[in-house]
Amino acid sequence: MNTELALVLLLLAAAIVMFVTNRPRMDAVALLMIVLMPFTGVLTINEALAGFSDPSIILIAGLFVIGEGLVRTGVARRLGDWLNATAGQSETRMLVLLMLCVSGLGAFMSSTAVVAIFIPVVLRICQNTGTVPSQLMMPLSVAALVSGMLTLVATTPNLVVNAELVRQGAEGFGFFTFTPFGLAFLVLAVLYMLFARRLLPAQAAPESEQRAPNLRDWVREYGLAGRAFQLRIRPGSPLAGQRLEDLSSSIPGINLLAIEQPARFTTEVIRPTPRTELAVGQVLLLDVVAPGVDIVQVATEYGLEALPLGECGYFTDRSQELGMVEALVAPESPLIGQTVLQARMRSETGLTVLGLRRGRKVLTEGLLEERLRGGDTLLLTGFWSDIRKLRGDFHDLVLLRLPVEEREVLPAASRAPQSVAVLALTVGMMVSGIVPNVHAVLIGCLLMGLLRCVDFNSAYASISWKSLVLIVGMLPFSLALQRTGGVDLAAGAVTAFAGDAAPHVVLGLLFVITAALGLFISNTATAVLMAPVAIAVATELGLSPYPFAMIVAIAASAAFMTPISSPVNTLVVGPGGYGFGDFVKVGVPFTLIVMAASLVLVPWLLPL
Repeated sequence: MNTELALVLLLLAAAIVMFVTNRPRMDAVALLMIVLMPFTGVLTINEALAGFSDPSIILIAGLFVIGEGLVRTGVARRLGDWLNATAGQSETRMLVLLMLCVSGLGAFMSSTAVVAIFIPVVLRICQNTGTVPSQLMMPLSVAALVSGMLTLVATTPNLVVNAELVRQGAEGFGFFTFTPFGLAFLVLAVLYMLFARRLLPAQAAPESEQRAPNLRDWVREYGLAGRAFQLRIRPGSPLAGQRLEDLSSSIPGINLLAIEQPARFTTEVIRPTPRTELAVGQVLLLDVVAPGVDIVQVATEYGLEALPLGECGYFTDRSQELGMVEALVAPESPLIGQTVLQARMRSETGLTVLGLRRGRKVLTEGLLEERLRGGDTLLLTGFWSDIRKLRGDFHDLVLLRLPVEEREVLPAASRAPQSVAVLALTVGMMVSGIVPNVHAVLIGCLLMGLLRCVDFNSAYASISWKSLVLIVGMLPFSLALQRTGGVDLAAGAVTAFAGDAAPHVVLGLLFVITAALGLFISNTATAVLMAPVAIAVATELGLSPYPFAMIVAIAASAAFMTPISSPVNTLVVGPGGYGFGDFVKVGVPFTLIVMAASLVLVPWLLPL
């Protein structure tokens, strides 16, 4: 071993120790390695920084942006809502559909982002069905990790391994080269989790006593069920063609909260203003606060058709547009002494008073004529933009609580078809090879922006700069180890350890080494280190580099064994109420299953 190699290995060992202790953070370690590597004399500073110009880095950053477009437009959430409706009360059907949905979406965007999207979806499903979250959170993380094995762009290690193949003069993997392996592993994962869920804790994770309310809680607490009506304007209605300001009279006790109308590919909910013109086919969303109103008579008189409501009897299914908020009447507020009707809250804030709570008592009768007192809590409803303005622009009320749905409002919900079309176009360009992969992704990013699925701020914020810096910081090790003979040394050690064993044994040994490294450092860093070793082993044995590169990519994604093996696992620990041992019990056997399946499939589909 020469001095230069010893210095490189010393730096690598130091990096691994810092990764394991997580001090300092991983991207800081990567930057430190970039700074120190030129002092070994193996690389120049330009070579140490060359990773920033690597097309794979641009490709990964672009995929984060395209994934953000799918998040902002609600594609993932709509998938979750469909999942909830389709699975019903069957936990088995829910587990299977959840894993299929997560892996399908994760094949085209960051698995970490997919898990972050689906955690609230799963918690909402558990709340609705009574399922314990621990029974679904582990299947969620397993499916997300398996999704990384479905396509070339599904996870960063795949791109790292592919880039190393290209760097070594090979052709590289195709977009769907990973798919046969991923589909097989997905089937195994679903079957395994149907059994392994019995090993998971059966009790729910402890909930915070300060849990934020949801809209359904307030519908129940303020007795709103039965007050909401949806009336569609029929042909021949006297309301059609009239502006709201021109209507001769209004019915006391009925509030027009919003108007739903058909739009391209979907429907949109609009804010009613005096200049809004009513049209046939529009749906009026009404809150009837006065008990004596005969809504059937109103519908008959104005040529309206009553439509059924959702489960809870109020407009919670419109939570992307309409929300609620609890606000306190300030002690010095000029509203004190006025009735709810006199306060003219709608004209001042754009919000409608739905209910009033005085102390612990909710007042349900005579709401409009009730005189306000300091300390009264009002339940208001309206468009989210008006609710947010209440916080800073209206000082007579103090905003108390927002529902959990406020965090789930999609910034570009109406752009879902456009984001799906951009994703399809990007994948199509990558599969067909019309342009290089990185070029296709950059075109996709540009289209996401032009179609307003993302904006500049959200695009920049969506990129995991920590992950990119980590990759850039680890790439110099690959070049340094090759230049100093470290890669050949490692390859020789692997082949010497395997002796005259069959290539399948060498593949198995590479899988074990890669998976073991992944217990201590990120799977991305593992792929950076092991990809050149695997290709060098193939060269030394005189075999094709593709099966050896593939086994490293699969092993890097098989991070099932501990909660720190992957950010995907870390995310589900809290919501699932898991301990370290839960991942060991479930993850170790499945890792062995994946290894056994890999040793059969890889040499078969990618001949040695």
